[in-house]
Order: sequence, then C-alpha cells, then structure tokens
Amino acid sequence: MKPIERFSLLLFLLFSLQSINAQSILNNHVNPKDVTIIRDEYGVPHIYGKTDADVAYGLGWAIAEDDFETLQMMYYALHGRAGEVFGKKNGAPLDVIAFACNLDKVVDAKFDTAFSDEFRKVLAAKVQATNDYATAHPEEVLLKDMFPMTEKEVIKLYVFGNVVMSNAVFDIARVIEDKLSPEIHELASTGGSNAWAFNSDKTDDGTSWMVSNTHQPLEGPFSWYEAHVESEEGWKMIGANFPIGITLFLGTTPNLGWTHTVNFPDLSDVYKLTMNPKNKKQYELDGEWYDLEERTLKFKVKVGGIKVPVKRTFYWSDHHGVVANNKDGFYAIRMPALMDVRSAEQWYWMNKAQNFDEFKEALSLQGIASLNTIYADKDNNIFHLSNGLCPKDRAEKPNLNWTGVIEGNKSENIWSEDFYTIDEMPHSLNPQSGYLYNTNNSPFTNSGDNDCLSKDCVDATMCYLTKENNRSLRFQELMKGFENKKVTFEDLKKMKYDIQFNSETFYSCTFENMDDITNLDPKKYPKLADVIETTRRWNRRTDIDNTDAAIMSMTVYNLIDLAAEEIRMMNVNTVPEDLLVKAMKKAKKHLKKHFGTIHVPLGELQRHVRGDVNLPISGMPDNLAAMIFDKHKKGRLKSYHGDSYIQFARYDKDGVVSIESMMAFGNSRREDSPHYTDQMEMYVNKELKKMTFDKEEIKKNAKATYYPGEISWR
Repeated sequence: MKPIERFSLLLFLLFSLQSINAQSILNNHVNPKDVTIIRDEYGVPHIYGKTDADVAYGLGWAIAEDDFETLQMMYYALHGRAGEVFGKKNGAPLDVIAFACNLDKVVDAKFDTAFSDEFRKVLAAKVQATNDYATAHPEEVLLKDMFPMTEKEVIKLYVFGNVVMSNAVFDIARVIEDKLSPEIHELASTGGSNAWAFNSDKTDDGTSWMVSNTHQPLEGPFSWYEAHVESEEGWKMIGANFPIGITLFLGTTPNLGWTHTVNFPDLSDVYKLTMNPKNKKQYELDGEWYDLEERTLKFKVKVGGIKVPVKRTFYWSDHHGVVANNKDGFYAIRMPALMDVRSAEQWYWMNKAQNFDEFKEALSLQGIASLNTIYADKDNNIFHLSNGLCPKDRAEKPNLNWTGVIEGNKSENIWSEDFYTIDEMPHSLNPQSGYLYNTNNSPFTNSGDNDCLSKDCVDATMCYLTKENNRSLRFQELMKGFENKKVTFEDLKKMKYDIQFNSETFYSCTFENMDDITNLDPKKYPKLADVIETTRRWNRRTDIDNTDAAIMSMTVYNLIDLAAEEIRMMNVNTVPEDLLVKAMKKAKKHLKKHFGTIHVPLGELQRHVRGDVNLPISGMPDNLAAMIFDKHKKGRLKSYHGDSYIQFARYDKDGVVSIESMMAFGNSRREDSPHYTDQMEMYVNKELKKMTFDKEEIKKNAKATYYPGEISWR
C-alpha cells in the first residue's frame, strides 16, 4: 500500500471510530469535553461548564440520557408523527393540536429577529446536544428519518407549550368537538398546582421561603426533570424543566427562587366566521371576501399493531389566525400564545437573574403567554404576578361577550397585538401579611385578608378567574391558625402535605356542588343509603388507612371519567344530580366487586405504581397534596397527575440556606435505570431529599463524573 493510501485509510478509520465528541468539535459550537456532568445518589445531573452554552449542551445531553423517548414524542408531533409511534391516546392529540396551530407560519415569521445573541448560543447548544445524542445512539431513535432537529423546531415546541399552558387549546377542542355554548364559564383544574412565598414578617426564623409544588402529569411530555446547572457566566440554578427544555423552568438560584401555577385569564377568543355562500372557503370581513388557507394533515395512528391513516383539515385566516370547522360552521380561534416566540428566552433570563430587578426585567419580556409566578429572594422580597397576554383592544368593546363567541365579520372586533404590561396585570410585592400564595385560584385572593388584590385593579375584559377551589380555601383555613403568630418551616411542610379537605365545604372549582353528594336523601336512593351515610361520616381526610375515603375517591374518579364523556366542554360548574348518583352507584359496585366492601383502606384502592414498585398513596383531587388517578389492575387506581416536582428553598441575607426536593418516581424514565423508581418510597412517605450548590459536597457523594459521550449513563 502506498503511503498516501495508508494515510487515507488511517483518516477513514480515525473518523469512522471517533466518538460523538470529535464530531461535535468539528461541526458544532460546543466541545463536550468542556462540560462536566456529576450524577448524585439519585441520578440528578449537576452540570458544569465555562459558558452558558456548555451548560445548555450538558443539560440537553443529560435529558436525552434519561428520557430520550419523551423528548421524541413532542418533537415528532411537529411533523404529525407522534400518533404513529405513541398511539391514539398519547400521540395523536399532540399531532392534531400542533398542526392546527400552524407553528411553521407563526415561528418562521419571527424567528430571525426575535432573539438575543446570548440566547441563540444556548439554543444552538441544546439542539446540538440532542442531535449528537441521536447520532451516538441510533438504536434509540424511534423514527429513523427524523433527525437532525433544528433550532427553529425547538422554538415551535415552546410556542406549542404556550398554547397548552394558556388554555387556548381548550377553545380549539371546543370548536372541533362542536361543544361551544353562548358563554364559556370559569373553569379550573382540580389537579392544579400550589405556590407559596413567605418573608421574615411571617417566618419564625427570619428567613424567606419559596415552595414549588406543581401538579403536573407524572409521565409524558409535561412531566418534570430535575437538574442543577452552573456556568462561569453566572447561570447557576437547581430546579426542573420538561424534556424539551433549554433551561430550567422553575427552582432556585443562590439568590432567588420562583415557581409557576396555571392561571385563567381569557387568553383566546372564538370568532364565528360568515362564509361566502358561493365559496365555502371564503370568509367575510367588513363587506369583503377573503380566502382561507386550507391545511390538511395526513397522518397515521398506531392502534394495536396497526398504523391507521387519518386525515384532519384546518384553516388559517390572516386576520384571525387558527380556523376549524364543525357542523355549525367555521370558527376562528385567536390566541396571544401564537403571537410571541420568546418564552424560551424569557426563561433563560429568569434563570440568569441575580436580584428582583433583573428578575422583573426578564418577566417584562412577556414571551410566556400566561402562568402565575410566585417568587422569593435573599433580600426578603416576595412577589406574585398573574401573567397573561391580554389584548388592550378588548377594553374598547366592553359590551362584547369576550368569554363567548364573537362575530368575526367585523375588523373592529379583532384585537391587535397590543397587550397589557406586567405592571397592568394582577401583582403583589411584599404584602404586610408576609406571605403570598396561589393554588390556581383567583389571583385576587393571594395573601392575607387585608392584602388581597381588588378585581377592580385590572380591566374587566381580561376575564380573570374570580373563584376559589378547595386548595385555596383549605390554605386560607390553615393560615387562620397563624393570625397572631409566625410560621415555622415544619408548619409550612405540614401545610404543603395536607390531605384534609376544607372543613366547611367539599368544594371544587370544577365541580362546585360536590357537597350534594353528602346531602342526597337516602330515602330517595335506598340502595345508596350506606354510601350516603359513609360520606356524611367521613372526616374529609385522605390518609391511606382511612376506610371511609375510598367510596368518595372512587365517586370522584367516576365523575372525572363521566366528565370526559358527558360533562366535558358543557361549560357548566355543577354536576346534575343524576350524574352524581350514577357516579356513586358505579363506585359502590366497583368496590363491592373488587374488595367485597365499600369500607376499603384508601391505600388499598389507590396505588403509586411504576415498574415493579407498587405502593399505597394518599390524596385526592383538590387536596393541597393533590392526586388524580387512572385505572390500574385488579380494581385498583394508580396515580397519574398531581404532586410532581416539589422544592422547598429558604434564604437569608447571604443567599439560599437550604434546598429540599422530591420527584414522584425518580429522575430517569428508563426502566433499566436504578433511578427509575428510587424516590417513590420517600415520595409516598412525604419525605424530601437535600440538594446543594456546594460542589465539594456534590463531588464527595458523586456516583459518576463524566463529560457527554464519555460513558453510557443509566
């Protein structure tokens, strides 16, 4: 062999055998060897790098190591292929909603000019890490022709998340399913989230506290992943995000912390279009006819072992936005969530904030279309913002029913992209009570009685939720015990893990008339007399050994199930008596069949299940420690939504004093990982694990230290 041939062969072999790290050095922005990942005893990644981009790469790589499958679920939805892999229940709805939102058009229009240079480097690093992982692990790629992912696609996923979290997705669903009514009533989730902030005016130790207690799905694309990130450019945080996340969404830095809950201003409007009788794809506006852009999604849905072809058609109006049709006609759904693409950058600057002024400046971007933010810091500040991209133009038409269906043939009814600022949103800073909270309830009850906001502080056309839920009522009830004394950190933990319903009413914002269950006449329903007696006797607690709670838990489960079929999108807040009775009958029949009695210890009915671990679990929908259940085996229910990522952070004048957290299962979603289930027992026992920024302590307890691609982490 000639020298030149040997050299060519050597080069070929060298590049063929190179790890993903060399490919990254040659072709991309981040050298993986500049990133250090330290895994602790729970598998949580502690990620270090010189630059923010290094850290973003490490975070992207760690997420792929622990949950590449879920990351792919969201990514494939952009291409209408999630249903093909993940089926009718988990994948197909993502395909349909992502397509309906016309994310390509929305993001393409703003992508090139929307972002700072600093953020673009972080975005590029996240995408590079995901693509590098896909290249290094082709056996884990579920659809072989999908990678590489692009930066623009990640931003599309953030915009998609804005549509979901701002509840605009429900208006799309109402139109599709022909469930519109003259008025859309105030509804809120029974699962929800809790957020609390206390400062030294109310804490016994003179520190300030932040509690993140989100209630999210325990599995899937909107479930949490925990990490610690730290760069030499000032990005330093412990918290959580979803698998597609570029940064962390909530948690604590050394100086401050925040969390989110879903809120309910009116962040989408439904317009009835007037169609041209001579051309059904033209709509009228101010006496002129305009063409709809017709868009058809042809996709496949996995049903059993078969991929069934499906077709759904949507439309786009350049004046209104998303358009869908049903048997009653064509409706446009106009949503602010599709009008800003900067949510990912906003979270980046929130991650980087060193004090309240910088944090508020990040909030002022308003790239995030909705969400409550509860905040605390080392300077003893506590803050609540109920954010929403609410159009100012609505105020010019106060007589229009903005919570109903609006005439779409007048341009004066179509609001512009001029939104209220965060200073014009409901917000509170350092109330005299010394605490702020939100449980998805009204933003106007967010503190002590004398510090709550007036609903008159904002424009009425924002249509903010004004109702309470059991969690807010229960928290208010608990805080009455501290009217004349300060709260200890242990008191705070007891409140967070509370499983007692409010003593005065079994109230839920979704099902307001739950008290009717205990008020039913046993003479009218003699076959339910024992059930009615049990619900009346029940102490409203949901401990695992409570034998009176199971019948109520099963009844509520049935109501949620019935709501999906018979109540959903009826836009009603009360359940008809016949459906209450139907749910109770089903509950009694179920418990008798599977347990032989209606007096079952609650922990026998309710289980926390993953892999081979199967544990009894307390809680019900709308407890402070909330839990919603799905069907399991042998008549049991299993947890699927509720208390998910939990973090307690405490601050003194020098910074964060302590951080404790907990995941519902573990930090890995790989069945072969020891961290697939390793936090479950602590979780059901209401325990927390300690987290720290102390690198020496992290290194001392490390289970693995490596750079991305150096080892195969499980």
